[in-house]
Amino acid sequence: MVTDAEWARIRRDLRFGQVFEGTVVKVPRPAAIGIFVDIGLSVGGFVDVLLLPDNGKDWPVEGTVAEFEIWWADSRQQVRLKPSGSRYLRPDFTDFVERFRPSWPADVGQPVRDPEPLTPDELRALLRSEGPPADSP
Repeated sequence: MVTDAEWARIRRDLRFGQVFEGTVVKVPRPAAIGIFVDIGLSVGGFVDVLLLPDNGKDWPVEGTVAEFEIWWADSRQQVRLKPSGSRYLRPDFTDFVERFRPSWPADVGQPVRDPEPLTPDELRALLRSEGPPADSP
């Protein structure tokens, strides 16, 4: 684990869509959680189950080397990734992005920053909705 200051320094150099070659280091429960990826930083990388194919048999196995893009990074000391190639990406990724993160194309190349805190109205709307707001990762 890195210090908060080190995490802030690492994040300053990260950009959405930035590509890293990574090695899958752990697949704890295929089709249930996601995969952990070493991308050569002092913090871990993680691909959420929501970005991977539905069938865990289509996921990369431990030891797989592939390209991954920065999808998100927040206060957790972990870089959220998405597979670069379609082989390990959910087949309906384009539709998924349009529904849950329509800002993705515009985010690519932008610095990774802490999200702004939710306003009380945004929090109330989120709690009433069936899912995250459209611009959430």
